[in-house]
Amino acid sequence: MAKRSSSIPNYKRRRSRGGGRSGGGFLRLIGKIIVGLFLFSILWVVAYRFINPPITATMLGDVIAGRGAARDWMSLDAMDRDMVRAAIGAEDSKFCSHSGFDLDAIEDAMKRNASGGRIRGGSTISQQTAKNVFLWQGGGYARKAAEAYFTFLIEHAWGKRRIMEVYLNVAETGIGTYGVNAGSMRYFGHDASAMSATEAARIAAILPLPKKRGAIAPKGFTRRYGNSIAARVGVVGRDGLDACVYAGRTAPSNKAPPKVAKPPKDVPGADYETATPPPPEITVDSPPADPVPTPAPGTPDAPVTGEPAVVEKPADEPAAAPSEPESPPTPR
Repeated sequence: MAKRSSSIPNYKRRRSRGGGRSGGGFLRLIGKIIVGLFLFSILWVVAYRFINPPITATMLGDVIAGRGAARDWMSLDAMDRDMVRAAIGAEDSKFCSHSGFDLDAIEDAMKRNASGGRIRGGSTISQQTAKNVFLWQGGGYARKAAEAYFTFLIEHAWGKRRIMEVYLNVAETGIGTYGVNAGSMRYFGHDASAMSATEAARIAAILPLPKKRGAIAPKGFTRRYGNSIAARVGVVGRDGLDACVYAGRTAPSNKAPPKVAKPPKDVPGADYETATPPPPEITVDSPPADPVPTPAPGTPDAPVTGEPAVVEKPADEPAAAPSEPESPPTPR
């Protein structure tokens, strides 16, 4: 019996087999790209455990815009411990206890945002480090998903100490300024190896909006927020909330900041700042005082600082409570 031949022409059969191979090859190519990106991301993260990140997307944007990217890397062994405590007190009080994500803070942020008003995030220091080093600024679900992925990687590949060190050296601290060491030199004229709690708190206060907040003489909310952070520095130290950063290491000793004769030089974004020193504080985050009365004729004018003047009291003398204004004498 003769073999029955197929009614499908040969050229059509070849095209059908070729089309199948083409579709399978495309899927294999996509799979290889995904696996390649996955392996590259792991190698990238592991490399930065030992190598300081040379540049970030935010730095590159400032360089392209002509603002530059001033930075001066400083290890945690040399950095003042108050700066670490200020960052934890301001940005992530549970830094040593969570695994990269503070679920309570995220839930609170979602509730606040749902109620309207100013949008706030619940990002931890680990999340901010992942975003600053490996990604770009801005929102979007894609960026958030990538941020969560890199946060997971650095938590397991770096550890808390390396995360804190990278964060404090790549975080934006002013227009064209990156890292708390460069920020300290910009605002206070000395490096971050010896800082007062107030100086560390002021740098921590500008981290959320470094392009619009000044640390030399902060005003309004930035000043009150900085005073609040300065109080938290002692709480972080008392409760050991920075213990994971110095586990198995010798923490740097506290040193008084040096006296700087020359004021900080002009830098990009100086229009947001002022070199006028703020008046002394009586209490941390105290309510605004009454307006300063107009000085009598013949007395020198007080310097204008943009904040109500406060009379400084000796350390052993408590601040006097405001007295009631005297009533005018009754005419006889």
